[in-house]
Amino acid sequence: MPNRYQEIYPEPPKLKASSRDPISAQNLLNLEYFEAEPGQMKQQVFAQHHILINLQSNPHRVENWRDEEYLDFIYHENEIILTPAGIASGWRWHGKSKVIVITLEPFAFEQFAQQNLQITLTNEQLKDAFQFIDQDLTQSAIMLRDALYSDVGSNVLFESFARVFLTKLIQSYGLEKDEEYAFTRSFTSKHYKAVLDHIAKYFSKSISLEQLAEQTHLSTYHFARLFKQTIGVTPHQFVIQYRIEQAKRMLSEPSPILFDVALSCGFSDQAHFTRMFKQLEGITPKQYLKQR
Repeated sequence: MPNRYQEIYPEPPKLKASSRDPISAQNLLNLEYFEAEPGQMKQQVFAQHHILINLQSNPHRVENWRDEEYLDFIYHENEIILTPAGIASGWRWHGKSKVIVITLEPFAFEQFAQQNLQITLTNEQLKDAFQFIDQDLTQSAIMLRDALYSDVGSNVLFESFARVFLTKLIQSYGLEKDEEYAFTRSFTSKHYKAVLDHIAKYFSKSISLEQLAEQTHLSTYHFARLFKQTIGVTPHQFVIQYRIEQAKRMLSEPSPILFDVALSCGFSDQAHFTRMFKQLEGITPKQYLKQR
């Protein structure tokens, strides 16, 4: 029986992401952040794809046993190592590690690529992307990690950061680097973060498509198309989802007033709030309050 990466690593994680929504990007992705003194992991076969993203600024020597292959190299900051499921892999690192470890469930990962990007993945493609530096993908992983530290604790935002990471990972290997790929890469992780931060900051006010596109320096058309391709919903739908999430948080406070909650979350009136809430949650805000 193949092992799970988290069960073998010699140090407990400093930070761990847990799955929340069973039908989501984050359900197929597990993120943990480790800091460990020099050590080793015996060669094991893992049930998941695992991705190591080095955040240690000091380059350090690493040895890797990968099936029948032995590698001895200097591991640099922002360097990414990807090992597909089913490959026997073992490690010895000679300096203190600071690494984000992201593990992916293979079948769910393939489904995500097919359903969201119309891309069919193979293990051979994963093998071809063993070791590389990709600052945009690294930044995406850091955004995902930092979302766990956030006091906001937004499931909507975390899901979006997970989708950004998965989309950029899939687009980083095994594809013909055509003009469409280059254009997609121009919408960087930092651009996504700027858009999502803008929504989180101004959700109580009117937010236009033009305002969001300005964060990316793209036309409204191209911004809207790339946003939906990655996040899975239109910018407008995402804003509504985030507002409803914040409204549910406010409704959990003592003696909430529906009219005040509606206005505080950027809805034009209570009727609009009730309509959107029922559309997303299946019940009205009043019914939600009774279920608390």
